[in-house]
Amino acid sequence: MKSAALSALLSSTLSYASPLHLNLFRPATAVLCRSLLPTSTPNPFHTQLRTAKISASMSSSFKPEQARVPPAIPPPTPPLSKFKIGMCQLSVTADKERNIAHARKAIEEAAEKGAQLVLLPEIWNSPYSNDSFPVYAEDIDAGGDASPSTAMLSEVSHALKITIVGGSIPERCGDKLYNTCCVFGSDGKLKAKHRKIHLFDINIPGKITFMESKTLTAGGSPTIVDTEVGRIGIGICYDIRFSELAMLYAARGLFFPYIDF
Repeated sequence: MKSAALSALLSSTLSYASPLHLNLFRPATAVLCRSLLPTSTPNPFHTQLRTAKISASMSSSFKPEQARVPPAIPPPTPPLSKFKIGMCQLSVTADKERNIAHARKAIEEAAEKGAQLVLLPEIWNSPYSNDSFPVYAEDIDAGGDASPSTAMLSEVSHALKITIVGGSIPERCGDKLYNTCCVFGSDGKLKAKHRKIHLFDINIPGKITFMESKTLTAGGSPTIVDTEVGRIGIGICYDIRFSELAMLYAARGLFFPYIDF
């Protein structure tokens, strides 16, 4: 067959192929060309043939169900089969000491009603603004007077023998600020610290502009913690808009409390 006639044949064949079907035609086309062209003529379809073989090999080993979510890890046996959760919504003021006292009272009331797990809202010790975050930020790792908000959470969790997912507060670490959630066990010890991963930046012309990233630094990893009430994964506000985080937590068999303001 003349090369011109071969080109015409291939053109007419491939012109009816959709982009999806084109991949299916390539291996057969390459074999056809190799058998019809003289051996002394360089075969322009060898690369396509090799590519098709590699693609076929890759597709045979690709497991989409494993790519979409991480492999499931069986959760530990829950220490409690049934428990009550207290979710505290707080009115925040510019008075930090008042905010801390108000949060403590809300936790105590929840515990009095039988809650064994208590959740606080996002940024409960400070007004929610970029100007306020540096002023109200605490050094959580230093503890004590450097972090009166978490000191209160530690004290009340131990006194009431409850687990507290402490909402979030502005955290100062070196020269950076984070939106951070602390989890305390019934022994009053800090069990986990989650820094908000997805910062909320919004700019709607003529309506609202708020850029958390102006002052805050994004956290770098998910947070999974085993507590007295079970295994928990933490997410703060805008984190919930990214389903991959929830999918990862679900694959680990977690309870996923959502912290918002």
